[in-house]
Amino acid sequence: MKSEASNWRYAIVIPARYQSSRFPGKPLADILGKVMVERVWEQCCKAVAAELVYIATDSKLIRDKCLGFGAQVVMTSSSCLTGTDRLAEANEQLNCDFLINVQGDEPIIEPNDILKVLRQFQQVGNVTNAYCRINSESEFRSLTVPKVVFSQSKKLKYMSRSPIPITKSGGFSIAHKQVCIYAFSREQLKFFADHKQKTPLEAVEDIEILRFLEADIPVDMVEVDSGSIAVDIPSDVNNVIEFLKNCDDRLT
Repeated sequence: MKSEASNWRYAIVIPARYQSSRFPGKPLADILGKVMVERVWEQCCKAVAAELVYIATDSKLIRDKCLGFGAQVVMTSSSCLTGTDRLAEANEQLNCDFLINVQGDEPIIEPNDILKVLRQFQQVGNVTNAYCRINSESEFRSLTVPKVVFSQSKKLKYMSRSPIPITKSGGFSIAHKQVCIYAFSREQLKFFADHKQKTPLEAVEDIEILRFLEADIPVDMVEVDSGSIAVDIPSDVNNVIEFLKNCDDRLT
């Protein structure tokens, strides 16, 4: 597998769903004059050539907006349960050996972090996911932040919205969180698509990567320097705007 990695055909795919339960229309949220999904696309295009970056959506509104700023779009069905289901559908059209998933609500994702996940996948070929250290008690306690625990060889053991690992007295000591960059092979995506229903833990936690873990499919974790600012609810947009205003290079 390693010797063939350089010949693999791949793409970065950004799943973008209009009907978000917590934030309808989220990919089109305005962030200093650009919609959020455009900012995600721009960050991905800093990691690889623009012709390798696609936006996968079931929304004509999102499609038209994306075509307007020059992105490639793959239309998918509205029945996708998760972003990974959407990637699996997208790859039926793209026919890539593997895909990198960058979430459509990560407008300041680091291009180098995308490349770290890509390189790790090319070396081993397991499902791959990024993570970074949690530095604040509030983030550790937040139910919108998936926390990860992994083995010494960086194999994922579990992921939860609950604060884990937690001390015997209920305190915060050291913890890590998921950064929403994934890599999946064609076969791994097919497995995901063939299992249409969420697995028990996936359904409870609402964390799609658990579908692989519950099927005993190994997940490699790759450490990145710092987490992005994910937009989960409308108030999160203000955090991104504040960050961008302090980073002039991001505004160009």
